Amino acid sequence: MAFSRTTALDYLRRAHEQNRLAHAYLISGPAGSGKQQLAADLASLVNGTPADEVFSAKAREIFVARPESKSRRIVIEQIRNLEHTLQMRAANGRRKVAIVSDADRLQPQAANAFLKTLEEPPKDSLLLLLSALPEALPETILSRCIAIPLARDGQLEARDEEKELVKLLQQVSRQQSWTIQFAYRLAQEFQRLLRSVREDVKHETDEALKQEQVRYKDATDGAWLGEREQYYKARAESLYLQQRAGLIETLFAWWSDVLRSSNGVAQRSLPQAQRETAALASRFGTVEILKRIRCLEELRDHLNRNIHEALAIEVGFLTIFTA
Repeated sequence: MAFSRTTALDYLRRAHEQNRLAHAYLISGPAGSGKQQLAADLASLVNGTPADEVFSAKAREIFVARPESKSRRIVIEQIRNLEHTLQMRAANGRRKVAIVSDADRLQPQAANAFLKTLEEPPKDSLLLLLSALPEALPETILSRCIAIPLARDGQLEARDEEKELVKLLQQVSRQQSWTIQFAYRLAQEFQRLLRSVREDVKHETDEALKQEQVRYKDATDGAWLGEREQYYKARAESLYLQQRAGLIETLFAWWSDVLRSSNGVAQRSLPQAQRETAALASRFGTVEILKRIRCLEELRDHLNRNIHEALAIEVGFLTIFTA
């Protein structure tokens, strides 16, 4: 069962007040579930650092490891540095906190090194692992953490394009032959959804600008109009990127459900597609599913770095949706 962030924090606060906090927690959940905020709130509770400074350079005795290498993995050197700092003595009344963001991105050597820390945690330390894909973590790490699964805040209603993408993926699961031509057609369908998103966003921002023009045209000068046009142009791009990210997260939710089904985990991000993701789980092994998830992560990274959108999507889909 997944918890809301507030419910999870209440539970952890009570455990802290009763001196019953475990030494390691795995906070998991989809994008928008508040994993990082919960980690910040809990770290603030036991360490005294303000929650909004936990992930900043101002934080005292809080150590964060996140994917930073070219391969977007957490490497063993980062874990060794974290272990070294955890050995230092904490100030009176404070606990040392180690936060591993995107813990499923630990390289195998880094995961083995961190396992030793989990087995013999330093005195007065709290270890927090954050992951949207906990099933990708080694069982040895999972078994040594208390799981705190989070639900997306408010269980936000999916947008029309996200619902359409799920229907498209349901059709994909029934396709027996995943050829290069098939993957290319799927990439084109995904780009069609993106064009629809861009058109909707443009229409929305154009209408908002027109309303302002009608309301203020006699009370402002021409310079104001130019500024507002630039504002709505930037807003349109921002909204488009947000909704594009939502479609990418839907792809992550799909393949995460395939992985969960492959590992016998009941939780689903897309329960309406449970039959189809289960069918893919029986078709691909865990290693193959993880490989496709990593390719999807590469696609997200490329889009975030403003690599040519259409080219990044075509290349990504050719690796994710071919046999």
